[in-house]
Amino acid sequence: MRTDTMWLRGFGVLVAALALPVVALAQDAGHPPAEVLSGLYPGRTYSPYAGRSFPSHVYWGDTHLHTANSPDASLFGNTLGLEDAYRALRGEEVMSATGLPFKLSRPLDWVVIADHAELIGFGPDVRRGAPNILAVPKGKEWYEGMQQGGQAGAEAAIDLVLNFTRGTLPPEFVRDYSAGSRVYATVWDDIAETADRFNEPGKFTAFIGFEWSSIPDGKNLHRVVVFRDGAERATQVEPISAMPPPFGSTNPRDLWNWMQAYEDKSGGQVFALAHNGNLSNGWMFPLDQTLTAGAIDDAYIQQRAKWEPLYEVTQIKGDGEAHPFLSPDDEFADYENWDKGNLNMTELKEPEMYGGEYAREGLKRGLLLERRFGTNPYKFGLAGATDAHTSLAAVEEDNFFGKSASAEPSAERVRHPFVETELGAYEGYQLVSSGYQGVWATENTRNAIWDAMVRRETYATTGPRMVVRFFGGWEFDEDDIRSRAPAFIGYEKGVPMGGDLRPRTGDAPTFMVYALRDPIGANLDRIQIIKGWMGSSGETHERVYDVAVSDGRRIGSDGRCRTPVGNSVDLEAASWTNTIGDSELAAVWTDPDFDPSQPAFYYARVLEIPTPRWVVYDRVRLGAEIPDEAELIGQERAYTSPIWYTP
Repeated sequence: MRTDTMWLRGFGVLVAALALPVVALAQDAGHPPAEVLSGLYPGRTYSPYAGRSFPSHVYWGDTHLHTANSPDASLFGNTLGLEDAYRALRGEEVMSATGLPFKLSRPLDWVVIADHAELIGFGPDVRRGAPNILAVPKGKEWYEGMQQGGQAGAEAAIDLVLNFTRGTLPPEFVRDYSAGSRVYATVWDDIAETADRFNEPGKFTAFIGFEWSSIPDGKNLHRVVVFRDGAERATQVEPISAMPPPFGSTNPRDLWNWMQAYEDKSGGQVFALAHNGNLSNGWMFPLDQTLTAGAIDDAYIQQRAKWEPLYEVTQIKGDGEAHPFLSPDDEFADYENWDKGNLNMTELKEPEMYGGEYAREGLKRGLLLERRFGTNPYKFGLAGATDAHTSLAAVEEDNFFGKSASAEPSAERVRHPFVETELGAYEGYQLVSSGYQGVWATENTRNAIWDAMVRRETYATTGPRMVVRFFGGWEFDEDDIRSRAPAFIGYEKGVPMGGDLRPRTGDAPTFMVYALRDPIGANLDRIQIIKGWMGSSGETHERVYDVAVSDGRRIGSDGRCRTPVGNSVDLEAASWTNTIGDSELAAVWTDPDFDPSQPAFYYARVLEIPTPRWVVYDRVRLGAEIPDEAELIGQERAYTSPIWYTP
């Protein structure tokens, strides 16, 4: 045991070694001399947080949520409007459209309510029997069907949607619910003003936005438009829609021109976020010819690069990172793929279409187009969103409220198809409980989060709120990751996710990546870095590297860990245990195959240990009978925005 005498003797030795007067230590000396601090921490103060300017918080949100203002949401049963949606997003308990109490496990920090610009406000007017609806025989027929409910209501909704997709809506409705009409302007003003009312800087950010829903021949080419501005500027215009001319356009060039005109008129700022392209049947990332915008030329390249900094990589209608056909050496590419056909299942999928649909291949195609045009139009960051049409951003596996009101919790929803035609179906059990977007920003405000999204400092997850940092540079080493605050060295020595590597100063780029599990979620299996690059002859390649794995498993000389993490899922209880995996993983990794002459991109993928899918909770809680072909277990994940290297 150390005695007071021994402690005093040791203290005296320490003082002597430092050659400091004892009297100076025995009194309140005030602040240390500046020269002392500058010697210990050159150019800094002692506190690492003083003067910190880099983004230090991850804020969780959803860029793609629909309310009853969207016609498809309303006609298929959603009665929740803007206020209900915002209340639920901020953590309040609300009643769902089917009468179920709902509450998020934790509030979200921000949202873009992105109701369809096409026929905005039409659904609620049909349901309530607005005078202009009842004045048209077809409108009165739909209204009466909705009032009856049940099978009559479903048939009315289907008939209405079919008339919309076929372009056979009564012209009165097209006129009344398109830009330039009194109804359209009124609904848009309400959307913008309600967002302003719920926007609380520092607490909750409500962006103004809408979805431009181009769907030529059933091929999904939707974009979400996000305003940096408030209602004062946003209401100076009305949203562009994908209705037929003269009311709208399905051509993205017209969308981009509308965005430029908005900025010129209002002095505001907007960007567009492309929808998950797995239902576009190959047209989301064209190489030569577009579906509605003609041949790819320099103008197309420049506009897309300017206006579309993000891509929606995961959502309820499938995960869009990678596909086994495109990535046969990636055993984790077969995750929640929707690969049967286009959005309305009127055209089956052919394998050659996959390349124009998935994010990883889109990033590779961007390298090819940059070589031809000098600009990369597919230099996008990765975002996750719900695309829920319930007004509820509910995508945790144990709290999943589905795509639409018809897919809210019930024993039958697993067998209720999302869409079904004579060519096939997307079954109810295939809906994906996904996803959310993490944004690294300096504060929870419109300006800070919008700016972070534009600079691509974001990442997507399939629902869990894991913390992920990803930096690229030339000088990271193993000592850098030992810090409990890796971001300090990350920003100092490199660039964050979404950035471009600084001019080359080393033999090969180094990357620092860190992941911490969701506090109420599952442990982590591994961190991977996915590299894509273009060879000297213009061909593209990809490779997956395991850079950190849990439970002491070994990464082989080929850069892969072939030992699975295991499985602790209890299907009878709809549960799992964190007895496998690690709560956090980190690594510094150097590209062993780097060629300085080859352009490349790198992004991180973080995998959780296996957990039950939402269908298992339906079986345990509701007694649902799950089809044998349904997947019961999955490994949720996060995808960071890439970091690019350009020779």
